[in-house]
Amino acid sequence: MLTRKVGSGNTASCRPDCGACCIAPSISTLAKPAGEPCRHLTAELRCAIFGRPERPACCGGLQPSAEMCGDNRTQALAFLAALERATS
Repeated sequence: MLTRKVGSGNTASCRPDCGACCIAPSISTLAKPAGEPCRHLTAELRCAIFGRPERPACCGGLQPSAEMCGDNRTQALAFLAALERATS
């Protein structure tokens, strides 16, 4: 199970059926445009290469937060899409 740090050191499970961080941002090392699912995103909306050496450094460097993940998948997608626009 994937975990994420939320708030002041509290650990929470990664939201099931989300995959926002594998959809909203672009991943240049995989030639993945923003808004399209990564080719490594499983049907369960999980990263098939999580924890493996071939996982891009940008993915491993993305640190989930309560602000990024929001209360639901829709909020997470919107936050990450806005971040992508602001940094492109």
